[in-house]
Amino acid sequence: MRADEIRFLFGYDRWATRKVLDALDGIDPVVWGLAGVVGERGLGSILVHHLGSSRRWRKLFDGEPMDEGDRLELQPLLTVDELRAGWDDEWTAVDAWLPTLTDDDLAKLDEGIPIWQLLVHVVNHGTQHRSEAAALLTADGRSPGELDLFDFAEAQADS
Repeated sequence: MRADEIRFLFGYDRWATRKVLDALDGIDPVVWGLAGVVGERGLGSILVHHLGSSRRWRKLFDGEPMDEGDRLELQPLLTVDELRAGWDDEWTAVDAWLPTLTDDDLAKLDEGIPIWQLLVHVVNHGTQHRSEAAALLTADGRSPGELDLFDFAEAQADS
């Protein structure tokens, strides 16, 4: 896998996450804060976990130290606005780190696993949690629309 392909996947991840975040406008606080809908989590905690895990993975790849505050799932539930601000901060950090990624970096190993596979995992992990959130949002009458990679690729080709 090449670095530009990883950047494409991270672009998809951001595009799809933004679509889910956009569907949150005016969400009922009860729906947002409900727990135990998908396993132990509900809509808000699913999306907070997605942000927290994405941040932790990026810090690992970027060599940044982690602290207790990086476990967002263990903190009081963020509001929708706090979640959006958290993603804006995370995307700023990704925008600083991702362009530095090289093809050689992707071949390096972390505990025997190539970095490119771990990066694909980050995107795939986001897909899982966006799909859980999309199902909950759709049930609440606020579908985020199509979230497939194909739709992102098509939108990129049209622009």
